[in-house]
Amino acid sequence: MIRVIFLLSIEDREQRRKLIEASVEGRQWTHEGTKKRITEREMVELASKLQGWTRSVYSFGCAFVHLSSFHDYRERDPMTMISDDERRAILDHMQYYHGGPCGPTVSFQDMLPYLPMIFDKIASNLECYVASLESDGDLTT
Repeated sequence: MIRVIFLLSIEDREQRRKLIEASVEGRQWTHEGTKKRITEREMVELASKLQGWTRSVYSFGCAFVHLSSFHDYRERDPMTMISDDERRAILDHMQYYHGGPCGPTVSFQDMLPYLPMIFDKIASNLECYVASLESDGDLTT
């Protein structure tokens, strides 16, 4: 999702095509005309320029991916293992767009009932974003 949103933000269609081609061929993304790698950090920084749902889901995804390092959910709560900013990005998105969970301290267990709905919505929107890429669109189309 993060990469698709990044691609949709690129106005130069030739550069976009080259990055898609690099993905298909398993090559690293590089800046146009250089060998300088496009970093995850650069893609994350894009979030500050986005608006509305796109920005929120981008921040949610960037933060949520860090929970995967903490796969022993029954032993420790991964929400206590990530930064306050990441926790806030996850909870802000869940509360604003999906109605919860709410409270002063939200555990990973509190989030579980919401996750299928959230991921279904993200997948649905990802399909729309990919269709926009296929039709040579951008983030506004």
